[in-house]
Amino acid sequence: MKKALLLFVLICYAVTAHAQTDFGIKGGLNVTFYKVTEGDFGTNPSEEIGAYGGVFFDIEFEDKLHLQPELLYIHIRDFQFLNAPIYLEYDVSRDFHILIGPSLNYFFDFFSNKFKVRADLSLAYNLSTNLDLHMKYTIGFQELAPNILFFGLGYKL
Repeated sequence: MKKALLLFVLICYAVTAHAQTDFGIKGGLNVTFYKVTEGDFGTNPSEEIGAYGGVFFDIEFEDKLHLQPELLYIHIRDFQFLNAPIYLEYDVSRDFHILIGPSLNYFFDFFSNKFKVRADLSLAYNLSTNLDLHMKYTIGFQELAPNILFFGLGYKL
């Protein structure tokens, strides 16, 4: 975990040296989707609602292309984890953005393998210069890694 966090910080520092950078906070609600197997009855979806919050950097490379690393704390009823996505952001318009990228996850409990890599797809809409409304979907690749849908707000400081 220390190596992953150090790498995350170094990438953020190196990239921000020559680019326009904004910093902000974000938070909101999430809905987690599990696939629960119940004996001979097949696979049944199960959902849980939780909350998340954290920080992000918005690093502009070109007029429509950004890098957006984030560090989020996610709490769901049965477990908590850190989520560190590294997004490539494309500005479709002045107010609408598409973000895609991998996310590194560290689970505090619940899993014996604490680290998981997942894929994220996010959409954001600017409500004002500093405030955005966002929705993201995280895909878990392992059987026990749930898929999560996030709804929230981000604020550039």
